[in-house]
Amino acid sequence: MFPDLARDDVFRLETARLWLRWPRASDAAAIHRFCSVWEVARYTARIPHPYPIGSAERFVYAAREANACGRDLTLVMTFRKGVREVFGSISLESRGMDRLTLGYAIAPEVWGKGLATEAVQAIVDLGFGLTPSIEVTASSRIENAASRRVLEKCGFAFAGVGLEGAPARGGMVECHKFRLGREVWAEENARRRREPVGLARAR
Repeated sequence: MFPDLARDDVFRLETARLWLRWPRASDAAAIHRFCSVWEVARYTARIPHPYPIGSAERFVYAAREANACGRDLTLVMTFRKGVREVFGSISLESRGMDRLTLGYAIAPEVWGKGLATEAVQAIVDLGFGLTPSIEVTASSRIENAASRRVLEKCGFAFAGVGLEGAPARGGMVECHKFRLGREVWAEENARRRREPVGLARAR
């Protein structure tokens, strides 16, 4: 699904405030810290709580393997300036040959700063830019209003309520489902390019 450009571990995305790059073994301690927080784990399908020792290392290995194969793309978030410790992760996973599914988790201490929106916008742009995908899908626990706002700000449309598998939560959980099609993304992307820089930053 993903081309050679993204299959090399030197690959990274830069935004106004962030670097999104491949996870490394040296990131495991930081990943363990934010994944161990219940407020992070509770809204995810796969992060168990308590977070077992060694899980961060296994996450890094699995992410790097999937990245290298071009099957999925999982990146970690750091600030471009100052302390560059990892405080979140974000992924696009392939669903067949023409769809991607978005997932992300971010440490509570950086909530409310627009960083998740910045990261989601960057990786969605990349997904449509580098792959033939016609759609990116996402889901959010119905009680996770903040995640819903992030998706809506990035152009995702509400697609209904349904049950999603959540192994780390013990089975199925009720979620809001979202989707963003290529045509809608292209229109929004063109609008952003036309928009004056100051106005774009104010949104």
